[in-house]
Amino acid sequence: MNIAAVLNGLLVSVLAAVLWKYAKLREHAYSVEEELLLTQQSQELSQVRIDYHAALQSLQEEGTRMVCTGKIHTDRICRFNYLCYSTEAEEFVFFHSNSSVMLPNLGSRRFQPALLDLSSVEDHNTQYFNFLELPVAALKFMPKPVFVPDVTLILNRFNPDNLMHIFHDDLLPIYYTMLQYPDLDQDSRLVFMEGWNEGLHFDLYRLMSNKQPLLKEQLKNFGKLLCFTKSYVGLSKMTTWYQYGFVQPQGAKANILVSSMEIRQFTRFLMEKLNVSMEESSGGDEYIVVFSRTINRLILNEAELILALAQEFQMKTVTVSLDDHTFADIVQIISKASMLVSMHGAQLVTSVFLPRGAVVVEIFPYAVNPDHYTPYKTLASLPGIDLQYVAWQNTKEENSMAFPDRPWNQGGIAHLEKAEQEHIMKSKEVPQHLCCRNPEWLFRIYQDTKVDIPSLIEAIRQTVKTKPNLKKAKPAIVVHPGKVRDPKCQVSVQGTNEARLTVSWQIPWNLKYLKVREVKYEVWIQEQGENTYMPYILPHQNYTFSENIKPFTTYLVWIRCFFNKTLLGPFADVLVCRT
Repeated sequence: MNIAAVLNGLLVSVLAAVLWKYAKLREHAYSVEEELLLTQQSQELSQVRIDYHAALQSLQEEGTRMVCTGKIHTDRICRFNYLCYSTEAEEFVFFHSNSSVMLPNLGSRRFQPALLDLSSVEDHNTQYFNFLELPVAALKFMPKPVFVPDVTLILNRFNPDNLMHIFHDDLLPIYYTMLQYPDLDQDSRLVFMEGWNEGLHFDLYRLMSNKQPLLKEQLKNFGKLLCFTKSYVGLSKMTTWYQYGFVQPQGAKANILVSSMEIRQFTRFLMEKLNVSMEESSGGDEYIVVFSRTINRLILNEAELILALAQEFQMKTVTVSLDDHTFADIVQIISKASMLVSMHGAQLVTSVFLPRGAVVVEIFPYAVNPDHYTPYKTLASLPGIDLQYVAWQNTKEENSMAFPDRPWNQGGIAHLEKAEQEHIMKSKEVPQHLCCRNPEWLFRIYQDTKVDIPSLIEAIRQTVKTKPNLKKAKPAIVVHPGKVRDPKCQVSVQGTNEARLTVSWQIPWNLKYLKVREVKYEVWIQEQGENTYMPYILPHQNYTFSENIKPFTTYLVWIRCFFNKTLLGPFADVLVCRT
């Protein structure tokens, strides 16, 4: 027998045993770690000692409370005292007593379709919240309730594996919901009820509170019936800027309420939590960041692109990726970059950390029209954000690599009928569509791309004429004028066919405290009983109108001030002027 072969076999056996033992030890370590985490959470819940009998008596005598803001379910956030949750039935429960308060008392209307949205994604039928109702006497026949002493914010995360959804749908709305209610402070607790596991970026959710967030699955570890002594349910939607195409093709929201001021306040909070330096970089440190994807939707000639960008703009060019960098490192690098270049994808939401004046370059694969997918263009266009946006689309099919044999959710189409596969392969542009499983969209968006570098640089140059110029000055605060003061009208009749109407007013009160480049006034004059009005833009506070002014006629006059062409003030009270 060959001794070398025997020794080799023994070595392989020993190595296999060691590896098996190592795997078992790691598995045990993970199990112990999870158990310790649950123990820590249980200890946290019991740290604030709550007298069970006193809490139960309070629930029964003082009664449960529900007070909601917002008129319809998509605008509503509700505050509860003693909202309970059955981990067996997986239902929230509102226990009625003679002292209970429920405002608004909607009756069965709260099922049309729901009391509120648990996530910031508007009116999605998987995100609705409601509760069951029972008389408080039913507690006698139920498991002993466990009272949660923390002030809690109860919500659904929309997709905790996707950075765009994490920031846009979860973190920003959580941050501004907590700001709305003073008792939702850093010692409150987040409770996630959507049923996902932690997800890839759970550490980001941990930054929102000093206490460990709770997942739906973990609640059953604390008892069969949990009662939250004080909770808020739902999320503010005021900071969202994009809709994902559940009812109509995706695009910017029709009524965007957020500006750069709110976005940058949030990013400062997050950077502080991540221990990321917020010092501005010195003038000689400009650089470009290429966000590298490592699994799909690759830039096939990424090394050449990096070199070309460095040469063209005479700036150092670096790469970051979610696989090779911590999130804090990525934020640190991007927060001082002059330009961020990336394939279309969730990682581009990190452009919220770019400094003012920086450039966002979004690369789209073949047949994917940039005008149809604009979450990051919309972000870069928010008022005062001061980012320059460039979209570039690969128009050469030969520079694309598709993967028809992959699973359907990674762009594969092998599961489709042959005719549909052929149609998708021949298509030159993905038609607009609803979310979320359009096979043509998935096939094209998961392509790898060889970037036509001269074409991309030309597209950047059309927006950026010289080197990107980071703005060091603080952004201007947007201030609107108040009402004009003391508006008056005087009339004079010159004859049976001629009259004059003189209108005057004083400047808005806040104008004397502001430095404003351009101040003008808008005046509307409407003959009483008519549907149309005559608009005028005037530089002065006194003006006499004679054209189209008739004797013995009543006119309604509205006046408002505006700054710098776009900052409109409110109209003053209407003047009623009779010639």
